[in-house]
Amino acid sequence: MKRYPNTDAPNFWSFARDYLHIYMSTVRKCSPKTIEAYRISLECFLSYLATNEHVEREVVSFDHFDRAHLKAWLAWMAKDKNYASNTIALRLSAVKAFLAYSSQEELTLVALSQAAKTLRTPASPKKPIEYLTEPETRAILCAFTGKTAKARRNRMLLILLYDTAARVSEITALTLGNLSLGPPGHVTLTGKGNKTRIVPLTEKTIDHLGVYLAEFHTNSARQPTTRPLFYSLHQGLSMGLSVDTAAAILKESARSGRLNCPSIPKTIHCHMLRKTKAMDLYRQGVPLPIIMRLLGHENTSTTAAFYAFATMDMMRQAVDAATPVFDVVDENVLTEERLQVLYSLR
Repeated sequence: MKRYPNTDAPNFWSFARDYLHIYMSTVRKCSPKTIEAYRISLECFLSYLATNEHVEREVVSFDHFDRAHLKAWLAWMAKDKNYASNTIALRLSAVKAFLAYSSQEELTLVALSQAAKTLRTPASPKKPIEYLTEPETRAILCAFTGKTAKARRNRMLLILLYDTAARVSEITALTLGNLSLGPPGHVTLTGKGNKTRIVPLTEKTIDHLGVYLAEFHTNSARQPTTRPLFYSLHQGLSMGLSVDTAAAILKESARSGRLNCPSIPKTIHCHMLRKTKAMDLYRQGVPLPIIMRLLGHENTSTTAAFYAFATMDMMRQAVDAATPVFDVVDENVLTEERLQVLYSLR
């Protein structure tokens, strides 16, 4: 029931339930973590209403989402809760998105949504760009010597993680069916919102994968396409690696790499390899639109796969230009504005 029977006003709780449990999960196909973040943001506003405005949850309505209440909520988060600027921006954007959805469902809520859109949060302080230098990258990728099968698996995982600039969850989710080593060699990644993209592979990575498949997936052509590309054996069964395991592999390689390259950061995470690859491509003069496409920042459509193959040669040339030898480029060409564009890549 989307309206209160006694007033005929839009029912806030009905809209909120449909937004979180139907629209975001079924229509938008958002990840559970994204949905949870939006739910927490709405809960934050409700907590403000209960704490400062003494509005009980059962009587909350869209009338409480006016500009005055939202402005007071922003001040409360900043002064009383001491939330970081990024957190405040996330909370406000979630509420704006909910109001935008509600206004599409209910014409009388359009003015409310438009008023919320004009609200702005304090600018977040710019963080330093986190990426690895060429010696640091090489030290990490070469840390596993390959003397054991586990070391060879770990080395291949890190090589592919860097070469494709993939999210770690995209790499751990790879199956044999996502891999194509025949020309043009590529890998199909499934990213946020279940969106897929095709990323070309360099010749060296294809060679590495050929050796890896021969050892870890004997007669790979006869193996199930759903078999995890990177796995560990549990009671004789091939179980895909978890994101935490991949993160631990990177940290282990970083510890070993510091013996030859002490400048490797003490705190390192898989996303840093993604940013490093983006930076390496940019330093080689690859246009940002191509980098953003490689990282999966464009909305996919039914023609996404065709378009990816149409631009495969151009993307492969761009990737090959940055791998494996990097030219020395003057750091001054990387303006702060350009750095922030790269840093914002997710």
